[in-house]
Amino acid sequence: MLKNILALIFISIFSSTSFADYYYSDYNNREYEVTVFNITKGQTFTPVLSATHSPAIQFFELGSAASEPLAILAEAGNVAPLKEVLDNSDLVNSTTNTEGLLTPGNSVTFNITGNPRSRISLAAMLIPTNDTFFAINTAKLPRRGTRTYFAKAYDAGSENNDEICSSIPGPACGGEGVSEADGEGYVHISAGIHGEAELLRSAYDWRDAVAKVVVRRVR
Repeated sequence: MLKNILALIFISIFSSTSFADYYYSDYNNREYEVTVFNITKGQTFTPVLSATHSPAIQFFELGSAASEPLAILAEAGNVAPLKEVLDNSDLVNSTTNTEGLLTPGNSVTFNITGNPRSRISLAAMLIPTNDTFFAINTAKLPRRGTRTYFAKAYDAGSENNDEICSSIPGPACGGEGVSEADGEGYVHISAGIHGEAELLRSAYDWRDAVAKVVVRRVR
């Protein structure tokens, strides 16, 4: 048995190479249509990174420190480092990411392939925030028809939530992306916008889920 550990994602799985090759072969893959709806009042989503993968993979674990690639996604909206690690894992079926920003009340649709027994994860930064992202973390793919998920917002815990525009990227603030300032040190449910500095709570705060994600098997 071969133990695979993906450094930036919480993984512990035992499987034979031959079984993994069969499980993730093109023969077993199906196509899925994914639609992400921004259901916030005032938050914009950066490009959405999505992956289909082994059930053992997680983008993060609540209560544990965010990996550096996830922190970069949460602080700067840059999906490239996390996508690179996923692309190099033999436990990942496929990855894809959208382009551009997703504003409140709008949606984006993309297709991805995966084994019906695999899981799907996706994430994107919320702007303007310091290090908040929404995510679907290791959810089931539909064997047929559709599944709908409501995604919560999470704080990466990698940057102080100062709500100062110089610390926040994107069109509303135009500040820096990755910060050297330390945060809480672990991923947790986001507490939203408090309105204590330059971000108005009435404009940018949210409650409950921030995104609706509809996954439909198309073949």
